[in-house]
Amino acid sequence: MRPQVTENRFSRRHFLGAGLGCLLMGRYAAGAPQTSSQITATALDGPGGLFLFQGAGCNVVAMHGEDGALMIDGGLAANADALLRTVKERTGNSRVHTLINTHWHPEQTGANEAVGRDGGIIIAHEKTRMYLSNTVTSVTFQGRLGPLPQVARPNKTTYEGGSLKFAGQQVDYAYLPSAHTDGDLYVHFPEMNVLVAGGVVSAEQWPILDYRNGAWIGGRVRALERLAKLVRPDTRVVPAQGRLMTGSDIVRHRDIYQKLVVEMFGYMNMGLGPEDVVERNPLKEYVAEFGDSSAFLYGAYRSMLIAYVPD
Repeated sequence: MRPQVTENRFSRRHFLGAGLGCLLMGRYAAGAPQTSSQITATALDGPGGLFLFQGAGCNVVAMHGEDGALMIDGGLAANADALLRTVKERTGNSRVHTLINTHWHPEQTGANEAVGRDGGIIIAHEKTRMYLSNTVTSVTFQGRLGPLPQVARPNKTTYEGGSLKFAGQQVDYAYLPSAHTDGDLYVHFPEMNVLVAGGVVSAEQWPILDYRNGAWIGGRVRALERLAKLVRPDTRVVPAQGRLMTGSDIVRHRDIYQKLVVEMFGYMNMGLGPEDVVERNPLKEYVAEFGDSSAFLYGAYRSMLIAYVPD
């Protein structure tokens, strides 16, 4: 489990960051993953195929392999034992052979240590390995997290992406720059028509941009444009949180974010600040579907200011 690191800094930047963190966490807490030992499993692709596991802190996908299971993301560390036990029961494997981290947030990397200690391969973007090797902060959690143990850090990294054959299935993974963090990967099973999209999309909430760590709204748009070209209308899409989506949902989300960016450039030309954008709420028509957009809008506009008007 990653150690929580305390700090005592009193700069103006620290106070501003802490205040914004409270705003974001206060609004994000209702949708934040919680520790749980109740792990559910749903078959995504027939006997011996893909399974979706929920209740560990994020959506986890796994499948049976000859030498051990393939798993994508690992939930929170507090749920790792329950998750791995359920994964092994459903896949029929005694160990996880390969684990892919879609990004470095603690909801995705909680099983890394157990998999690493068991000799598993941990695949991630090189920037994910960097974050897991250092003390980090984020707008998606409070405080500072210390590095993971060496054995829990990715031992196979990529800058652009890669592919592998697992249990006879093609598995492709590729980089989505600055989309949710600055180390996001998607994982695609083209023959099964399944896409694991990580923290870039959600059917139930607005996925926060970790703009402290390289994410920005332009990266989110580019990621959705890329995913929209990859999917078919009936592609099953697994987000980091919540219910399954389809390829048609991805195309719709691309259109929503493209429109939002155009509006935000208009706000920048008007000299508006993040609070003004939250008050205008250009996403108000979607509140019933995705919930309060205040924290997302604040962070998205802040990410544009960082990109175009850096400190």
